[in-house]
Amino acid sequence: MINFNKNEILETVRMIENENLDVRTITMALSLFDCIGRTADETAELVYKKIVSRAGKLVSVGGDIAAQYGVPIVNKRVSVTPVSLICAKTGGYGKIAAALDKAAAEIGIDFIGGYSALVHKGMTKYEREFIDSIPEAIAATEKVCSSVNVGSTRSGINMDAVKLMGERIKDLSLLTAQSGGMGCAKLVVFCNAVEDNPFMAGAFTGVGEGDAVINVGVSGPGVVSCALKKLGKSADLLAVAEEIKRTAFKITRVGQLVAVEAAKRLEAEFGIVDLSLAPTPKVGDSVAQILEEMGLESVGAAGTTACLAILNDAVKKGGVMASSSVGGLSGAFIPVSEDAGMIRAVRNGALTLEKLEAMTCVCSVGLDMIAVPGDTPASVLSAVIADECAIGMINNKTTAVRIIPAPGKKVGDEVEFGGLLGTAPVMPVNKYSAADFINRGGRVPAPVHSLKN
Repeated sequence: MINFNKNEILETVRMIENENLDVRTITMALSLFDCIGRTADETAELVYKKIVSRAGKLVSVGGDIAAQYGVPIVNKRVSVTPVSLICAKTGGYGKIAAALDKAAAEIGIDFIGGYSALVHKGMTKYEREFIDSIPEAIAATEKVCSSVNVGSTRSGINMDAVKLMGERIKDLSLLTAQSGGMGCAKLVVFCNAVEDNPFMAGAFTGVGEGDAVINVGVSGPGVVSCALKKLGKSADLLAVAEEIKRTAFKITRVGQLVAVEAAKRLEAEFGIVDLSLAPTPKVGDSVAQILEEMGLESVGAAGTTACLAILNDAVKKGGVMASSSVGGLSGAFIPVSEDAGMIRAVRNGALTLEKLEAMTCVCSVGLDMIAVPGDTPASVLSAVIADECAIGMINNKTTAVRIIPAPGKKVGDEVEFGGLLGTAPVMPVNKYSAADFINRGGRVPAPVHSLKN
């Protein structure tokens, strides 16, 4: 158990009250392998019962911990075993999605993740059918989130799956056109997906996880930004990195306290603390603002990628010193619609899709909450996914794409999602076609440095 001294407690109170420190999510990861039935109906019923019985107290426990320690806990979530794995024989994927949504509503959580597939090397007939089911399943549910892993450093990139995902994203956008294509905000395409991610929409419970595990995601971009503001513009970059490390250490300590306590009260294993600087549309809670405190006139300017690399590395170093169980993604998220500074930079023309892609080479995840014109072809969406997967595969890191072709919208328009999802300015995409490349299909071979055995 972590012991806080008096100064740490007072500093934590200040960070909560003035600098937007919060625990972004407590996520209970549940294995569904013991829910596999003889029929889809039987599996759906077992899934529903397990979630309700095992995670039924998650919301109340989260509330009690928040009240006891004075730490805001923004979201309570559940992640489950990839649904494609438990329904390979029975099918009936839509029934499982409905069961997940019903259970999530009953226990009062914000989202449930795991309507997912792992097809980084190849696809079975059942997995292809599952991926085809995603648009209708997400459009028909409120709280269900989906993810598909289409590549890894060890296996390469499954380009057949990449092509399919571009088409399914387009389908989902049209099915949720009345909300600006918001369904696409609940669908992520990964390379090198991790098994213990507590953040939506990409959370699922890996096959190597236990029966019930608590993973916590902590977020404090406002805290880091305030620390750098106090440090001043005259400090050199080594001093900047050290200040970020010290701040990340303090944030992670809060996350570990909450995670251990939640696991104990819910009779689950403590998994990991994911120290990801996940922004919100709230002013003062922005990753972009941190980069600007480092000396940029605006995020997107030359030097942005270097600043982000410094930030991401220092966050990880500080977090690892604070807890032996740092995991998930742990770094800096750069979702456009969810970060007030990123939104401003896109509106001003300082931040482009190409610059964001460069930034994803050095930060957590990838192209996140990007809105593009509604008439963007599926092949272009697939090509964007392929580029991001290539970055992840070659650099041996997790990358992802959460892209929203906004129906009826053109460059310069905006899509309002509300809440943590924020406002997405519609960004231009390169007008030249990659359709012939995407239509080749097959598999991009793994890089030579994947041969480590």
